[in-house]
Amino acid sequence: MRRKGPLPLFAHPMAVWSGLAWKTAEMLMASAQVIGHRTGRLPAAEVQPNGRDRREFALMGQEKMNATTESAQGMATQLTAMNLQFGLRSFQHLMTLSAALMSFASSRSAGQSIARHTRLVRAMTDSAATASTISASALRLAHDGLGPIHARATANARRLAQKR
Repeated sequence: MRRKGPLPLFAHPMAVWSGLAWKTAEMLMASAQVIGHRTGRLPAAEVQPNGRDRREFALMGQEKMNATTESAQGMATQLTAMNLQFGLRSFQHLMTLSAALMSFASSRSAGQSIARHTRLVRAMTDSAATASTISASALRLAHDGLGPIHARATANARRLAQKR
C-alpha cells in the first residue's frame, strides 16, 4: 500500500532540521563579516571617532540587546505554548491508554479480547505518533530563538558590505 502526500515530520528529521542548520551557518558567516568590518573600524577610528563611527559603535550594543530580547520573547512564547500543548496531550493519552488497558484486562471472551487489544494497540500507536511532534515543536523553538539574531546579522552584513 502506497502512502499519498508528504511524509510525516518524524519520518525525515534530517531534512527538517537541515533548514535550521543552513540558517545558522548563514548567520555565522554574516556575523563573521560584520565582526571583521567593525573590528577593522575600531583601530581606524583611533581616539577621536567621527560621527559615522560613533553611530556604528553605538548600534553594535543596541542591536545586540534588541535581538536578544526578541529572541528570548519568541522562545518564551513558544515554550509556553509547548507546555500547555504537551500537558494536555499527555493527560489525554494517559486517560485513553488507561481506559483501553482496563477494557482489555476485563475482557470476558477471546473475541472481546481481540477487539479490545486492537483498540489498545491503536491508542499506543497514537501516543507514539504524538511524541514525534516534539521534534516539530523544538524546531519552531529554535527558529523563534534564531530568527531575530539571524535577521540582524544578515542585514548588517549586507549594509556594511555596501559601505565599503
